[in-house]
Amino acid sequence: MNSSPGDLHRRNFLRGSAVAALAIFGGGALAACTSAVSQQRGGDDNAQPVRGGTLKYGVVVDLVPANLLTNTGTTPYVVGLVFETLVRYPHDKFEPQPLLAKSWTVAPDGKSITLDLRDDVKFHSGRPFTSKDVEFSLRTYADPKWSGQLKSTAAAVTGIDSSDPHRVTLTLAHPLSNLFDLLDTVPILDSESIDQLGTGEKIVGTGPFRFTQRIPNQQLVFEKNPNYWVPDRPYLDRVEITIIPDNQAQLNALKTGQIHLADGVTYRDNENLAKTDGYRVITYEGAEIEIYVGANVADPVLSDVRLRQAIAYSVDRERIIAEVFRGAGYAANLPWPKNSPAFDAARNTRYSRDVAKAKQILAQLPKPPKIPLTYNTALSAYEATAQIVQANLAEVGIEVELTPTDNATFVKQLIGAQFPGLWITDHSWAQFVPSTLTVSAYPFNARKNASHFESPAYVAAADAAWQLPQSTGPDAVRAYQALSDQLLDSLFLIEIGVRYSQGSATRKLHGFNWTKRRELALTEAFLA
Repeated sequence: MNSSPGDLHRRNFLRGSAVAALAIFGGGALAACTSAVSQQRGGDDNAQPVRGGTLKYGVVVDLVPANLLTNTGTTPYVVGLVFETLVRYPHDKFEPQPLLAKSWTVAPDGKSITLDLRDDVKFHSGRPFTSKDVEFSLRTYADPKWSGQLKSTAAAVTGIDSSDPHRVTLTLAHPLSNLFDLLDTVPILDSESIDQLGTGEKIVGTGPFRFTQRIPNQQLVFEKNPNYWVPDRPYLDRVEITIIPDNQAQLNALKTGQIHLADGVTYRDNENLAKTDGYRVITYEGAEIEIYVGANVADPVLSDVRLRQAIAYSVDRERIIAEVFRGAGYAANLPWPKNSPAFDAARNTRYSRDVAKAKQILAQLPKPPKIPLTYNTALSAYEATAQIVQANLAEVGIEVELTPTDNATFVKQLIGAQFPGLWITDHSWAQFVPSTLTVSAYPFNARKNASHFESPAYVAAADAAWQLPQSTGPDAVRAYQALSDQLLDSLFLIEIGVRYSQGSATRKLHGFNWTKRRELALTEAFLA
């Protein structure tokens, strides 16, 4: 039975039935590319495409090449330019669109998937893309060496038949409710240059731009892929990413025309910029992230869940969203955004701010010593959030010491579970299928997480949601409710709220797009 990509997703992904998806591009590759990257763009105003030019992008932190598969720091920008995946979600819905895979069929038992691959794709080196590259990429991503956050899902691919160069069959250990999350996430890697990927010497993919130069802590340069499989794309000749760690310096560079796009302008400055002729603020809808307070429960002080409950009741979530993020988000107790099938309004208000309740709980406990509160200095919003949390906790009798930490060190502490007490940062992945968060993300992974939290009940709940053949429906809702209850009861992470990431751009930039991981999608971008 033939079906569109949307039909496939509703039948196979949402209900788990075995229906073939013949979502062939057809009608030319240009239409295919438009479908693949999503329909919503930042900066479209009916401008006619212009070929050529260099897009200049200011980012807060430099690339850490060894982290290229972690979706942290600057890696999403680089991955989005250089690499492609088998499928791609639009950022506003869970309907996988064809990319390097042009069609697929899921087995009736949900334990295998066969994907037909494009036969006109080449790596930047000129080598043709084949099913062997899919096998290599999945195996590499599953290797703990790369710290890929979906490595457990990649490891659940127990067999790969790559005997046909343009077709690959994946055998699964069990049904995966987040199977398409994996296929949307794993970049197709070049086996011939993999040893140089982690050092940043070579970054070779099949995407619209080729990596050409890196000056550490200064700049990354990408040039148009002349052999890109989408005819006449991309429009841009070149993309230059410049590391500008200071928020005000980014704003100044944007206003003086040194850059066209910035990732580090503060929310307050973006409020003003949005009212200024010649500029626009891009809100990365569908790629929500959530700010939270993490707790190392191995610390004797934080090991008592009652202290963590007191913290949860103390935090003024509404103030943080209003003041720090200028209303670009909403308070939450749970990690799921409102468009997630796991979102539950009733459960989301369990720990509304209640100073009296927090003090009542603390009265039952010995007075805690001063607790370190680590935050990442890469964004001023983290410091501002930490200061409000510090004041909130002081109000109920919990003293914390702010510990500012540079981005590279902070990411290392997060991945390595090395925080000494509390910490503040964002997490991603909740905008995907809910099971991905609890079997994958560094803060939430039920088997190994940054909080050192261990619980057989949490592992069981995470696995139950992960091994479903569908991501919605009554069984899925019950599984997500069980996960939510585990998170609310254990409080090894204390959610503050969902926030929308923002980019700041000159109105010369058109056709800008992004993925659900906020990766750059510049196939259709141009300057005019």
